[in-house]
Amino acid sequence: MERRKFLAGAGAVTAGAVAATAPGAAGHAAPGIRHVETGLDVLVRSDFADLAGQRVGVISNPTGVDSAYRHLVDLMHASGTVRLAAAFGPEHGFRGSAQAGGSEGTGIDARTGITVYDAYGASLAKWETMFTQAGVDTVVFDIQDVGARFYTYIWTMYTSMMAAARVGKRYVVLDRPNPVGGRAYGPMMTAGYTSGVGLKEIVQQHGMTVGELARFFNAEFLPAEAGRQVDLHVVKCRHWKRDRLAADTDLPWVMPSPNMPTQDTALVYPGTGLFEGVATITEGRGTTRPFELIGGLAEDFDYHWSDRLNARNLPGVEFREAYFTPTSAGQKPALLNKLCAGVEVKVVDRATYDPIRTAVAMLVEAHKYEAFAWRRDSWDAVRPYWIDKLTGSPRLRTMIDAGADVDDVVGAWADELADFDRRRKPHLLYR
Repeated sequence: MERRKFLAGAGAVTAGAVAATAPGAAGHAAPGIRHVETGLDVLVRSDFADLAGQRVGVISNPTGVDSAYRHLVDLMHASGTVRLAAAFGPEHGFRGSAQAGGSEGTGIDARTGITVYDAYGASLAKWETMFTQAGVDTVVFDIQDVGARFYTYIWTMYTSMMAAARVGKRYVVLDRPNPVGGRAYGPMMTAGYTSGVGLKEIVQQHGMTVGELARFFNAEFLPAEAGRQVDLHVVKCRHWKRDRLAADTDLPWVMPSPNMPTQDTALVYPGTGLFEGVATITEGRGTTRPFELIGGLAEDFDYHWSDRLNARNLPGVEFREAYFTPTSAGQKPALLNKLCAGVEVKVVDRATYDPIRTAVAMLVEAHKYEAFAWRRDSWDAVRPYWIDKLTGSPRLRTMIDAGADVDDVVGAWADELADFDRRRKPHLLYR
C-alpha cells in the first residue's frame, strides 16, 4: 500500500485556541445575512463532549472547518478530549489536493501524525477493513455537500454508514446547511441505473442536509442493505432554515472540490451538472466559472443558443452569449484548449430559479444543433449513456431525442417527486 506524507493544513491550532475561541460566539452578521452555526461549531463549543473518551475516525475534506476556518481534525488533535485514531479521505482527498476522479492515497498527515486512509470509491468491505484496522469506536462525518444526487460525498457517507452498522461502530454526522436550500427538485434514481453518482433512490436535487440524508438512509435503506440500522447521532446546525441558501448565511465557503469554487457554482450545479452527460459540450471545467459557462466548439455552436433560451423567459435566470477556452476537459479531450461558444448562466432571482428545469431547457435547445451528441461510455455496454446515470433513467434522454419540450420532460417526474417529498418528511430536522 502506498503511504504518503500529507502537507500540513494552514493555520496552527493549539489546545488553548480551541477553548478560547468559541466559533460564532459574537453572533454578528452583516445586514440581511443570517448567523448560522454548523454541527462542528456546536460540537466545539461543548469541548467535544459527545466524543469524550472514544477512539474517533473522521471522514472529512477541506470543508470540515468551523466559522474561523479551523479544521475539525486539527481541532480534535489539539483538544485533549478526543482520542483521534484516523482520518478517511473521499474523492479529491482529505486535504483536497486531488482533481476530479482522484485521491491522495493512504499516508500520514503531517500536522497531526495520524494515518489518513484513501477512501475514494471504497467498497463496503474496504470500509469495514479500514474501520477495523484503525480501531475506531466512533466514525464522524463532516463534509459540505452541495445538494445534488450526483455529487459523490453523500454516497461516501452512505457506504461508510453501512460499514459502521455491520461492524458495530457509532456514526456521528456534524450537520451543515444545504447551500441550495431545502426544497427538492428533479427526477428519481431508478434501481437499474444506480452507480457511483447515485447509489440509491433519491431525487436529483434532494433538498436535505447531510444529517437529514443520514436519517433518511438509516430508516429507508440500511435495514435491507446492511441488515440493521447504524447507531446514528446528528449534531444539528443552529439558526438554519430550509429557505436559506448559502449566500443568506455568514458561514465561510470552502471549495468542496476543485470545480466548485463559489456558492454561485453550487446554485447551478444540480442542473448544469447534467452537461457532463453531453459528449460535445463542456460544463466549463478549466474556467473560472465551471458549471456556469456551458458550450461546445465554436464552429458547431453559436449565439442562437442564448437567444432562444432568453426568449423562453425562464424564471430567475438570464443567459449571456459566451466564448471561452477550457483548460480542463474531464472526459471530453476533444474540447481541451479549444475555443468554445455557448452561454453563461446568470441567476438573477434565487427565489424563483429552478436549476433542473433551466438545464432541461438548455438541453432541449442545444439538442437542435447538429453537433449535439450524448456521451457514451465504452466501459458500460449495458448502460452506455452517462446522462442516464445522472438523471436516474433513460427517460430524459429519450424524451428529448423524441422532440419533447421542457414542460413535458419536467412533468414526467411530478408524481415521483411528490412521493419522495412525502417519504423524506419524517426525517427532516429544520423548518
